[in-house]
Amino acid sequence: MLSNLKNVFKVPDLRNKILFTFGVVALYRLGVAIRVPGIDPDAVLHLNLFSGGAFGSFSIFALGIMPYITASIIMQVLGVVIPKLEKLQQEGAAGQRKITQYTRYLGIGIALLQGTGLTFIFGQGRGSAFFGAAQSVPNVKLLPDGMWPRGYLVILSLVAGTALIMWLGELISQRGIGNGMSMIIFASVVSDLPFNYYSILQSRKWFVFGLLVALSIGIVIAVVRVELAQRRIPVQFAKRVVGRRMYGGQNTYIPLKVNQSGIVPIIFASSVLLLPVLLSNLLGGNDGTGWRAWVQRQINTYIVNSQNIVYISIFALMIIAFAYFYNSIAFDPIRQADQLRRQGGFIPGIRPGPQTERYLAKAVNRITLPGAVFVAVIAILPYLLLWAGDVRSFPFAGTTVLIAVGVALELMRQIDSQLMLRNYEGFLK
Repeated sequence: MLSNLKNVFKVPDLRNKILFTFGVVALYRLGVAIRVPGIDPDAVLHLNLFSGGAFGSFSIFALGIMPYITASIIMQVLGVVIPKLEKLQQEGAAGQRKITQYTRYLGIGIALLQGTGLTFIFGQGRGSAFFGAAQSVPNVKLLPDGMWPRGYLVILSLVAGTALIMWLGELISQRGIGNGMSMIIFASVVSDLPFNYYSILQSRKWFVFGLLVALSIGIVIAVVRVELAQRRIPVQFAKRVVGRRMYGGQNTYIPLKVNQSGIVPIIFASSVLLLPVLLSNLLGGNDGTGWRAWVQRQINTYIVNSQNIVYISIFALMIIAFAYFYNSIAFDPIRQADQLRRQGGFIPGIRPGPQTERYLAKAVNRITLPGAVFVAVIAILPYLLLWAGDVRSFPFAGTTVLIAVGVALELMRQIDSQLMLRNYEGFLK
């Protein structure tokens, strides 16, 4: 392993890409520490203390890269509905550049909506409704002098921070190694793990800490196995003569990943569950009377409270449902069967055409269920520990472990391919 690590830095091109990636990630972490101008710093510290560190420092990168990720998912879904976008997806690099440009614009629009919502909620001192009824978070106003005109500055700073993160991510994709957006999410997730584990060690006994570490290792092993697991559909190509040469006659397979949707269902489910929170804060109802106050109390009790079994159940069911929805978009059995027919391929024992379409659709549906259930269990595991026992936080579960393991595996694949191109032995055996 150490010799393989040395080979990474022996290749000048690969070494420069890795160092450039580290530099951009360091620049991103520096921006996380820069607070948005115009807000009360004492109120930020006070609110962060009561929320258990969940609020952060309200930096210029507070929105993160999630607006762009959400925009990418929306564009992918719209590509199935809107014929023009579907045509652009089939035009290769030129069409992809246009789709990327549309995704940037949509990401900025989503960042503007989210930045306005956060500024409205915390600027007016409604942080308790955002964090939920389970946490006794005080209603501290981050804008003591009123929303405007300071609110405009805060919103613009948050949107500009998201635009800067998008640019940094594209720089990593172009001049670094790995997917830039994924690397930024990976850096944000992993940076909090040492402090979270240290907090557990300080508050719990060594036995509990050891159990949580062992559970984290087991989760990592399970996630790696599920991420690499796939159902291979065998495909044979008939022999055909073109001119004086014979082509085809080879055997291959269609790889169907068990967890094809990744963390997309979790993002979808979290976004949908966040909408009632934003709507309830816009409706008001802080006087404790009226139908608006009743709606807000129900949302705080069931939709926001992660210690409530209703919230956990709804979250898990939504993840499974969105996993099926995403897989139905990402993998089209009709298009795949038609492509096989055009290339002269067929699945052994299955006739080309409608039978192949039904066979592929059935295979996708069967492997989607275990993958979706696994993602749902990983996502709700921290909430189950919080609901069932006295474990206040579990740092390496949910979206954290899925992102960290997925990005790490993809990064190792890319480094391995770079080394194999230069006749070096790669990481992967």
